[in-house]
Amino acid sequence: MNRMFESLRFKVNGAAVDLPVSPGRRLSEVLREDLGLRGTKVGCDAGDCGACTVLIDGAPVCACLTPVAQVAGRAVTTVEGLDMGPLQQAFLRHGAAQCGICTPGMLMAARALLDRVAQPTRAEVEEALGGVLCRCTGYARIIAAVMDTVPEGGADCPPAGAAVGAAVERLDGLAKVAGTEVYGADHLPEGALLVRAVRAPDAPMGFAFGDIAAWRAAQVGEVHVFTAADVPGVNVFGVLPAFADQPVLAERHVRMRGEAVALVAGEASVIEALDLERFPVVWEPRGPGLVHEGREGDLLILGLVQRGDLAEGFAQAAHLAELEVTTPYIEHAYIEPEAGVAWMEGGRLVIQACTQTPVMDRDETAKVLGLAPDQVRVIPAVAGGGFGAKLDLSVQPLIGLVTLKTGRAARMVWGRAESMAASTKRHPSSMRGRMGCGADGRITAMEFDGEFNTGAYASWGPTVAGRVPVHASGPYFTPAYRAEARARHTFSAISGAFRGFGVPQATILQEMLYDDLAARAGIDRLEFRRVNALRDGQATVCGQVLQGVGIGACLEALVEPWQAALARAAGANAGGGHIRQGVGIAACWYGCGNTGLANPSTIRLGISAGGRLVLHQGATDIGQGANTVIAQICADAVGLSLNDLDLIGADTDLTPDCGKTSASRQTFVTGKAAMLAGQALREKVLALSNMGPEAALRLSGAVLIVSDGQAERRIDLHALERDARGYVLSAEETYDPPTTPLDANGQGAPYAVYGYGAQVAEVAVDTCLGTVRVTRITAAHDLGRVINPLLARGQVEGGIAQGLGMALMEEFIPGRTENLHDYLIPTTGDMPQIETIFVEVPDPEGPMGAKGLGEHVLIPTAPAIINAIRDATGARVTRLPALPHRVLAAIREAGT
Repeated sequence: MNRMFESLRFKVNGAAVDLPVSPGRRLSEVLREDLGLRGTKVGCDAGDCGACTVLIDGAPVCACLTPVAQVAGRAVTTVEGLDMGPLQQAFLRHGAAQCGICTPGMLMAARALLDRVAQPTRAEVEEALGGVLCRCTGYARIIAAVMDTVPEGGADCPPAGAAVGAAVERLDGLAKVAGTEVYGADHLPEGALLVRAVRAPDAPMGFAFGDIAAWRAAQVGEVHVFTAADVPGVNVFGVLPAFADQPVLAERHVRMRGEAVALVAGEASVIEALDLERFPVVWEPRGPGLVHEGREGDLLILGLVQRGDLAEGFAQAAHLAELEVTTPYIEHAYIEPEAGVAWMEGGRLVIQACTQTPVMDRDETAKVLGLAPDQVRVIPAVAGGGFGAKLDLSVQPLIGLVTLKTGRAARMVWGRAESMAASTKRHPSSMRGRMGCGADGRITAMEFDGEFNTGAYASWGPTVAGRVPVHASGPYFTPAYRAEARARHTFSAISGAFRGFGVPQATILQEMLYDDLAARAGIDRLEFRRVNALRDGQATVCGQVLQGVGIGACLEALVEPWQAALARAAGANAGGGHIRQGVGIAACWYGCGNTGLANPSTIRLGISAGGRLVLHQGATDIGQGANTVIAQICADAVGLSLNDLDLIGADTDLTPDCGKTSASRQTFVTGKAAMLAGQALREKVLALSNMGPEAALRLSGAVLIVSDGQAERRIDLHALERDARGYVLSAEETYDPPTTPLDANGQGAPYAVYGYGAQVAEVAVDTCLGTVRVTRITAAHDLGRVINPLLARGQVEGGIAQGLGMALMEEFIPGRTENLHDYLIPTTGDMPQIETIFVEVPDPEGPMGAKGLGEHVLIPTAPAIINAIRDATGARVTRLPALPHRVLAAIREAGT
């Protein structure tokens, strides 16, 4: 027998398996591709992320590092082999699964621990889960779940009209903990071709192809090759049509490392064996010039906001502060690399891929492929994390091109290095600021100047340049102000959307300046912020007068935690020593939705003849909980129970356009559309039953019962005529927030709703080593109305984890940190104790008063940590992240 293709016997989830397989093949590939057990996820193929964790004879291992020969005669357990017992129920109860891509790995690692230790300590749980990375949750919900697996009954559904405010378990959570959720790499149509890209090793470079026909003929098996010449439509795309500048496949030269120049496609066994470094392409290094020829320079766009007399404002200042800060590229590091599949169905192209914006994907892909939008259907796969990068096209036009050209299904799964080279990043920044305040501590003037490296292509660079000047003042009243932000091209990784669109960078500078001025004015740092906090009726730096301003309430909620933190630090430092404790504070505000642009969402609702409330909502849930939160708002607006509701999730054929899952807009914008649609449907029911607005609704089989305590109407749904949508009653409503474009000076109403927050960070700094440990963060956030406290708490903790990474460890360097071993993100051992305080200052425009949350929770974390380092040591770290050598250098410079 050929030793490279042996029959291997082992057990999987209790069942005997006998497979003809190469003994060196990865166990993860055998489980997923040969046995169809796709609950085991692959995030890195290097043992760095732990998503592929399975049990071999009860011990956790990374399946991606395990040759299948090692399981011969042994028992393998995957997430599919768990029995939906107390552990998985605890994950649901605690909200431990957000996007869910790491959940199978977490469950398997936890299962192994619980089989050894029935009641583990927190330290034991942290250690057991330390090899599995999560980018969404901040780990706190996961740890809590593992420590609370005592069997309990399922959570009760809140009564009709009481869903908003209830800690409802994630409606899409069951599939996440069962390992049955379908992510981008999980759907494999029969006969699908595997697609890989030939990518640039560096940039800027010119290139030319050699004899592709001869190369194809030399391969064992048929290989299809596609280049820019094969693109049937417009070979350019971009998230903002006016700035679209990125080719699907480069034509003559590349502007960034990792840029695709060709595709190869064929049977998986053939394509997996290819060495693409031998593909016939000749690279020619080029000297740096303009990134985009034909333009006057590399400046993409300038954003500006100015208000008041800046010179007069600084003249009135009793205290002045100036500062320069730089921040690096930061990688999204979602555990699911980009992946998807395309196929033809009824003469139309169908694409199922990870995305945050299905309708935009459909339209952009159609343009690239020379199709009308209605010839393309996009079905979003469940996204294993997004954070902004999955707003941009990735695999969609590539697999679409292969399917159109071959007529066969096409599948593409990016490797970790490929994902990190080709996907977008947080904008690196170089910022300068100057600020003045009076003797009473009130800000008199602020000036901000920022350079933001937008990389080779535009992506969301215009949005960052526009959003930063609006927010760089922080949530404070600033009478004289000028802020300028420039997005500039370089021959490097593309900078796009990443949880905050540049506001986290600007907030670091602004909040450090606030600490400087507070010290010079001799005012407590928290009190200094309270003095300057925006209030209802005051004008922002854009001249917008706001109501429902919650920053004052957030700061008020932190007064006692602040004093307690200061006391803890003082007590710890009293004994001396090289470990110094420090306390920092920072605040934030963030406008929900597009900046001064149309931003609509549409929701469709129907009651079926069988007695179900059906919600068609096209907002992609990337782990933040849109599927649940929007359903809660909708159910309460109609007045029916969540148990009566069926959700039809995002699909360009089945759901109306709910816009992009970005800018913390879905709870506010799509939630408002869901509320309006629910109210419209309720009005139809009340009119049909001739009952008043206070009537209660109840579904009982195919009967809709309407009662007001005095009378009851029973509506036989089968007796009603179905409308064009197939429902006996239906409604569709669109909501577009009332905003106005900004004028030349940045004056206008860029957002209809803002969210607010503030955080206190406590740190311990080793002044000999320069290491920083965050011990506690207390976070107060104004949600307007807390729709779901369980999911909101998870958002806060996850945002803090990403902010901690931004402050202390994350720095993407193209070509050097394109893996999850060299690029560090927080693990269970890095996370502090987190105390969350929810503040509710209702917004008059938000649905039931609600505001956004997703991005807000990350923004104050890094500046609070940096300010805490200075409080502990006197060291001002101005180049992030605060790596040990930078902390030590800052300590030396401070002379402390």
